[in-house]
Order: sequence, then C-alpha cells, then structure tokens
Amino acid sequence: MFQNRIALTPQDILEKEFKIDTRGYRLKEVDQYLDQIIGDYEEFIKIIKEKDKEKDELLEEVMSLKQEIRNLKMSIEIAKSGSEDNTVGSANGTNLDVMKRLAQLEKIVYGKGE
Repeated sequence: MFQNRIALTPQDILEKEFKIDTRGYRLKEVDQYLDQIIGDYEEFIKIIKEKDKEKDELLEEVMSLKQEIRNLKMSIEIAKSGSEDNTVGSANGTNLDVMKRLAQLEKIVYGKGE
C-alpha cells in the first residue's frame, strides 16, 4: 500500500556501500547510523500495518452501525404506520424509545459520544 511512497527498504539501506576515502567517514559510525535507520524503517512498517488493521476494524464497525440505524429508521416507519391503529399513548411510548436509541447510535457513528 505504501511501497510506492517509501524510497528505501530496510534491505536497501543494509546493502548500501559507501566509497572509502583517505579522509572519509568512520565505517563504524556509518554502520551504527544505518542500523538505526533500518530499525526506524522496520518500526514504521509495523505501525502502518497496525493502523491499517485498526482502520479496517473501524470501517466494519461503522458499516454495522449504519445498518442498525437503517433498521431502526425502518422500525420507526413501521411503528408510525401501525400507530394509526393503536392507542395514542402506547404508540408514542414505542416511538420515543426507538427515537432515543436512534439518537444514541447516530452519536456513536458520527463521533459525538460513546
């Protein structure tokens, strides 16, 4: 997913060879620095995988909650159409309960509460 955005892989960094001059860098320092870069890249890749997994789980939860909202809206419509035949008191109580549940789910889906 992010491979086209990352220029170097840990293996590229590990296999990098520097030219040696008489006044060049100290090889030990360069090796230590490259080890640090490799560690950072490996951690970065691990974080990306964790975030992708978390994102997928959250998307599944959002889809489930949206489906539940649709179902509750349908229940409200059914209750409204059925309330014409029922007494006014019991229909209003049922509708009120359904509306409260719907409001709670919308808060969760749209990030306004838990």
